[in-house]
Amino acid sequence: MKIIVAGAGLVGSNIARYLASTGNDVTVIDQRPELVRMLEDHLDIQGMIGHAAHPDSLEKAAAGDADMLIAVTQVDEVNMMACQVAHSIFNVPTKIARVRQQAYLDSRWQTLFDRDHLPIDHIISPEVEVAHAIARRLEIPGALTVVPFLGDRLRMIGFRCTADTPVVKTPLRQLSYLFPDLHLVCVGIVRGGSFFVPGGDDQMLVDDEVHVVVETAHIERALSAFAHEDRMSERVIIVGGGNVGLFLARELEERHPGMSIKLIEADRNRAEAAADRLGHTTVLCGDARNQQLLEEADVRNSHAIVTVTNDDEVNIMSGLIGRRMGCGRSLALVNNSTYDILMDTIGIDVAINPRETTVSSVLRHVKRGRLGSVHSLRDGEAEIFEAEALETAQIVDKPLRSLRMGGVIIGAIIRDDKVIAPRGDTVIQVHDRLVILARSSMSRKVEQLLAVRPDYF
Repeated sequence: MKIIVAGAGLVGSNIARYLASTGNDVTVIDQRPELVRMLEDHLDIQGMIGHAAHPDSLEKAAAGDADMLIAVTQVDEVNMMACQVAHSIFNVPTKIARVRQQAYLDSRWQTLFDRDHLPIDHIISPEVEVAHAIARRLEIPGALTVVPFLGDRLRMIGFRCTADTPVVKTPLRQLSYLFPDLHLVCVGIVRGGSFFVPGGDDQMLVDDEVHVVVETAHIERALSAFAHEDRMSERVIIVGGGNVGLFLARELEERHPGMSIKLIEADRNRAEAAADRLGHTTVLCGDARNQQLLEEADVRNSHAIVTVTNDDEVNIMSGLIGRRMGCGRSLALVNNSTYDILMDTIGIDVAINPRETTVSSVLRHVKRGRLGSVHSLRDGEAEIFEAEALETAQIVDKPLRSLRMGGVIIGAIIRDDKVIAPRGDTVIQVHDRLVILARSSMSRKVEQLLAVRPDYF
C-alpha cells in the first residue's frame, strides 16, 4: 500500500517505522527538517518537508496515488484539514486522523466526521488508548499486558514467571491435562530479551515473560496457575495530569467508584484544571520525586503508582522512589525504547509502551481481509489479532498441524459461542472466530490463509 503519514513526531515516526518494515510504500510529511532527515536516515521511507494540510505538500507526496493518509500531527485541526484536502482534491480512499481534544468526540457532534462534513474514516486517540491499557493492567494483579479480543470474550495476558509459578518447567502440551477445563494457550515467550512462539515441548522458565490467551471467565483460575492471586489495585497514585493521566483517572472513577485515586501534577494550572474535571480523585500539586509529597499521598499504603508524565526520567524515578517507599507496584510510561532493557533490573514492575498502543490503533485499518482487533507486540516484532474463517479460505477444513506455519499460533477458537483451545488435530470450520499470534514476517502469510476467492462476495 502507498501510505502518507502526516507528522514526524513520536506517534508518526513509530507508525512510519512499522509500516515501512512490513513492506508498505511510506511518505512522511513534516515541517521540521531535522525530524524528516532523521527518519530518512534510519527508515526505508521517503521524507518531505511541508505543511501536511496544504494541497501543494500533499501533491508533492503523490496523494493522488495514495491508498491511505494517516494524519498524526500534534494539532487536531491540521489533522482534520489534511483529511479534508486529501478527500476533496486527491480522492484518497482512507483517511485516519489523530484527535486528542475530547470536545470534538462528544456524542452530540457524532455527525461531524461524516463524509459530507469532515470526511475522516477513522479517528485514533493514542492517549485514550494508553489510558485504557493501563486501567486493564490495574484490574489484573501481576499483568504486564492485557488485550481484549472478540468482545472481551477472550484476553491475551502477559505475566512474568517466578520461582513460585506452579507451571514453571512444565511442557506446554501438558497444560491441557493439568487444567482440563481452563481454556488457556501460551502464544509467546520472551526469554533473555528474545521473543519466540513456543511449541508443545517448550517450557516456561523463571524470569520468562509469557503471553497467554485465556477465556475472560477463567481469568481468576489463570491467575492462580501463575501465582498471582493478589487483589485488584484499590488505592492508586497517578503521576502526571496531562491527557493520559486525566483520561486514566476519569476511567478509574467511572469503572471503580470505590477506588481511592490520587493524582500528582507539577504544574499548578494543570493541577487546578484536573481538579475541576475530576470527581472524587484527590489532586496534589508538586514534584512526584519529592519523598515528602509521596508520603502525603500515602504511597506506602498504595497498591500501585502509575507514572505518565511526558518525561521518561520523571516517570522512572518517581516510580522507583514510590516502589522503594513501600508501594505495591509501579507502572511507568516509557517512550524511549533505549530504556526498555533496564526496566526489569531497576525495579519498575510494568513498563508501558505507548508505541505498541499507537501502532495497534492503526493496524486494523491497514490490514486487509476479515481481521478485527489487532495488537502489536514487542515494537512490531509480532502481532496478535482476531479473524473470521470464511468459505473458500485456505485455512478452512484442514487440521492445524498440516498448515505448517512456523512463527504462527492460534490461541483460541470460538465456534457456536463456545471457546475451543486448539490442538494439532483441530480443524478450522467456516465462521470460526480465531485469535492468532504471528511474527510480523509471517503476517502476510496468515492474511493469505484467511483470504477468500474473489468470487466469494
